[in-house]
Amino acid sequence: MKVLLADDSELILERLKEMLSSYKMIDIVGSLKNGTDTLDALRTLKPDLAIVDIKMPGLSGLEVLQRIRKEDKTIKIIILTFYSSDYYRSIALKAGADYFFNKVDEFQEVALVVAGMLLKE
Repeated sequence: MKVLLADDSELILERLKEMLSSYKMIDIVGSLKNGTDTLDALRTLKPDLAIVDIKMPGLSGLEVLQRIRKEDKTIKIIILTFYSSDYYRSIALKAGADYFFNKVDEFQEVALVVAGMLLKE
C-alpha cells in the first residue's frame, strides 16, 4: 500500500512514519509540509492512502481534499488534525474524507484503520 503523509509539523510526520513502519506492506511515498506540494504529489504519485492535516501552508488540507476528490475518488483520505470540532469533522466528511481523527486523543486510531485497510488487500 502506497501512503502519502502531509502535515506542517515535522514531529507529527515522524510519529506517523514510526507508527506505520511496523507494517511491512506499507510504502511511504511522500512526506510533505504544505498543501500545494501535497496536491501535486497526490496527482503524480497516486497513493492508495493519504493522511492529511487540515492546517498547512499554501492550500489547506480541506482545499487539497476538495480538489483531489474532483479528480480521484479512489484514494483513501484520513484527515488528522488538532481542529477536532464537529464543524470541521462535518466539512471534511462532506468533502470526501474517509476518516477524520483528532491528533490529541485519536492518533492511534490511524494505525487501526490502516491495519484494517491492509487486511482487505
